[in-house]
Amino acid sequence: MPTPPSAPKRPHFITQHARTRQDDYYWLRDREDPQTIAYLEAENDYLKSVLAHTDDLQTALVQEMKARIPERDVSAPLQRGDYFYYTRMEPGKEYPIYCRKPVATEDSEEILLDQNLLAEGHPFCGLGAFEVSPDHTLLAYLLDTEGSETYTLHIKNLITGEMFPDTIPNTNGYLRERIGLAWTNDQKCLYYTTLDDAHRPYRLYRHTLGSDPTQDSLIYEEVDPTYGMYITPSRSEAYLWVQLNSTSSVEYRFLPLASQEPQLKVVIPRQPFIEYSVDHLAASDGPGHLLILTNDGASNFRLVSAPLEDPRPENWSEIIPNRASVTLEEVQVFKQDLVVIERENGLRRVRISDGDGISNLRTIPMPEPAYALEPDINPTYETRTLRFIYTSLVTPRSVIDYDMDSMTWTTTKQDEIPSGYDPSLYTTERLHAPAPDGVMIPISLVYRKDAAPFPAPLVLYGYGSYGASMDPAFQANRLSLLDRGLIFAIAHVRGGSDLGRGWYEDGKLLKKKNTFTDFIACAEYLIAHGYTSRHKLAILGGSAGGLLVGAAMAMRPELFRAVVARVPFVDVVTTMSDPTIP
Repeated sequence: MPTPPSAPKRPHFITQHARTRQDDYYWLRDREDPQTIAYLEAENDYLKSVLAHTDDLQTALVQEMKARIPERDVSAPLQRGDYFYYTRMEPGKEYPIYCRKPVATEDSEEILLDQNLLAEGHPFCGLGAFEVSPDHTLLAYLLDTEGSETYTLHIKNLITGEMFPDTIPNTNGYLRERIGLAWTNDQKCLYYTTLDDAHRPYRLYRHTLGSDPTQDSLIYEEVDPTYGMYITPSRSEAYLWVQLNSTSSVEYRFLPLASQEPQLKVVIPRQPFIEYSVDHLAASDGPGHLLILTNDGASNFRLVSAPLEDPRPENWSEIIPNRASVTLEEVQVFKQDLVVIERENGLRRVRISDGDGISNLRTIPMPEPAYALEPDINPTYETRTLRFIYTSLVTPRSVIDYDMDSMTWTTTKQDEIPSGYDPSLYTTERLHAPAPDGVMIPISLVYRKDAAPFPAPLVLYGYGSYGASMDPAFQANRLSLLDRGLIFAIAHVRGGSDLGRGWYEDGKLLKKKNTFTDFIACAEYLIAHGYTSRHKLAILGGSAGGLLVGAAMAMRPELFRAVVARVPFVDVVTTMSDPTIP
């Protein structure tokens, strides 16, 4: 075996809070230093050398994985008003084409944006927020052609195909969540946010179509650098939500999208460690009221209603109380139905009721004991159809349309595996490993039913940060492991919210070490129960999960055969203390 490169030590001293620490590898942060580049090139050369005997296998794996990706694909159409909106992929093209068809005819496709054309001449092309005007004649979208996640706002006339000249740089927003852009009800104006030098969205502007963007009205500026700003229209399309987020506190402000002279109103003033989300439930005989999902007096969140004119806590009416074993994660308001996404025993479920949150209560039964579920954006307020994404370790990503009236489930689209896939060949299990403090840590795993006798090679994945839950979802690339007799397992360690808010709190700050010892306990359990051995066990994590597997490797190096750390966040204190990093 060749000798791996070794980075030389260059002592660097950092003083913070009257304490000094020594970082011998601080010099590697300088990407312009020729010695840094030389070291990285030496690492890459070493990698190629030690993996040279796997070149044929790598080629075979790439071909297998490519064969599972359909070159031609069309998303499940989503109805908004009189149109079905969808995207499609064409063979040989890297980016989607955004289209729509009238609901009435459904045979006359209109291309709204071809991202392949937008990408021409650029090294990168990313689409941010994408918002059609209320009358479906205008399109506002954000485009990034550098990869910096700093977007430029463009506006297109969907009737004539012409682009408006008023483009606006340095904007921010996301396609998936409808965050970053909102039209006024008369579609004459558009709300957007801009970034400060630290890449923080902090200013809210209102732009009048056809006017000079430099003269746009500044509606609000967030001066606290620990808060970021995110805007989205309410599901009723009556209000603009302005969400101000810090690490552990949230504040919402709102204004009517019909107003010609908008004034922001605070829902609940920001308070330390109080988080909430809000939406509007319209009424036929008045302005309606607000539904607020909050952790105020509720560690796992509770749902309350509040009068829109005065939503202070003393005016709240509780709809769903805090429950020790159930976490409320999301609320979607429809004209006739109230949908709540809950989590119990590590799994999400869908709770549906009438608008009062109590009457006609029912839940959607799920077909498998372990699965992942994600609500779609469901842009139509009046619909009785709830769309969500369903998947499991053996079920490919499926778009489900659920009729909330008849309570029937329709699979509108399931991801295709062109090279073929038989889910009956695979099986999943849900295990629980005891942590050092006695807490039981869930493990989800999948393998082929005809896999070689255990102990088998096993890849153990973990994350455990920011309250993110690692639900058991399908990955087509994973089949290349399973079909070679490997087991894939997910350790649902503390630091995520898999078992509620307490699961997150017990894996952060001074309790962060639980994340690492939970993961090690899962590895030991899988070895002790014969699923694998320490000679066949690999661990995998990315970003904050890279921190997890790096810590596990440092604490128990004898326990693992291989460690895959994808973009590992392992220099936490120095990085988080650096004010030059966004």
